[in-house]
Amino acid sequence: MQTEHVINSVITTRPSAIDFWETAQTLGFPAALWRLPNQRDKHLIVSFDEVLPRVSADLEELPAGFAISPFDNLATTAATNQSARMVFDQVETDSPARTLFLRADVQAHFSANGLSDMTVSSSADGDSFRKRLAGLRNRRSNTPPTSLVVTALPDPDAQTQYVRNVAKAVDAMRQGEFRKVVLSRTKRVQFSEAPNAVALFDRLCERYPTAFISAVSIPEKGQIWMSATPERLVSQDAHGIFRTVSLAGTQSAFEPDGTPKRPSEAMWSQKEIEEQALVSRYIIECFKKIRLREYLEEGPKTIIAGNLMHLGTQFTVDTHAVRYPQLGTVMLRLLHPTSAVCGVPRDTAFAFINQHETHDRELYSGFLGPVNIDANNEGPASHLFVHIRCMKLEGKQATLYAGAGLTEDSVPEREWQETEMKCQTLLSVIS
Repeated sequence: MQTEHVINSVITTRPSAIDFWETAQTLGFPAALWRLPNQRDKHLIVSFDEVLPRVSADLEELPAGFAISPFDNLATTAATNQSARMVFDQVETDSPARTLFLRADVQAHFSANGLSDMTVSSSADGDSFRKRLAGLRNRRSNTPPTSLVVTALPDPDAQTQYVRNVAKAVDAMRQGEFRKVVLSRTKRVQFSEAPNAVALFDRLCERYPTAFISAVSIPEKGQIWMSATPERLVSQDAHGIFRTVSLAGTQSAFEPDGTPKRPSEAMWSQKEIEEQALVSRYIIECFKKIRLREYLEEGPKTIIAGNLMHLGTQFTVDTHAVRYPQLGTVMLRLLHPTSAVCGVPRDTAFAFINQHETHDRELYSGFLGPVNIDANNEGPASHLFVHIRCMKLEGKQATLYAGAGLTEDSVPEREWQETEMKCQTLLSVIS
């Protein structure tokens, strides 16, 4: 599809991210806004597909865009594939395809000085978008936003139900049914008026500089999903460097008196160390499945993620050196859902989750991120993250999601408190 640069006479002043976002909202188009970890630049795309296509997450085949997948998107065994380094007998693939994909019909890049680059596809929808964007920019009011009042919606049985399910999981693990499972819960809040998603996004960027921050509008569902996730699932940059991270174990990043903890002095329990080791071993087992031995493992070490600390290990592969350009797609299908959001063994843990969680995870604990986006004129790169520390906005109501990794040493009441801390990642910003 042809695109054209649109910083021209049609738009006389540089529009902001809010202008792009509200133009997409007005026209009923999906949009995604994000900022990568440890970066300042922000990126936004708009898709002209009013109903998003469901695709197979093939990073080599997809055009530039943004992918967001539900938790329930397990790869299934398919026919033999002998290409490249697919040396195991059966290759896994998405079946049916469930990943939502926002094609980059509009793409905007914002630096510290504002809009630095913008492209819009040459089409009737592109013409409508440009005109609406210019008109919105010229009409924008300078009235400051009103303060939001946030009220927690009561759920009196939530703690009792969650603690009961954790106890059931611990009993099952002590009987040898599985080794780890991640049980999640929800927390609902009501706003005094529908919040400005871009304003909340900017606050999250300021508060959590090391996280992947995103806001994704899906008009067909009437939802906006926002997240500040610390967990990279797979990425492959323009130079062919593949990365993934094992992240598990959780504690507050602050002492009881409110002073920040020093990461080098963080104390981890045996339960947390073993929980993180399970995730690392899961990644290594995936490497073994495809007979990949040339990888760099760094960690585990304590990682600061906003108001929390985790144990993390990074794995890096030079796909050019190992001649494996498809590694990102192959590992994505092998890894999702990781043991950090599902459990070990995966299928048994997945079945336990479906049986005992009373809510639909929807897009929580799936994956999301930009695909084949050339952000720095270096070439296309893909960065997919585990969709945790997230909330779903539906008008004035928000649903927050949080989970805890359970082992046979878990204490149910402590796991409830861990989910409360994780909810605070977003609640402390929006309230």
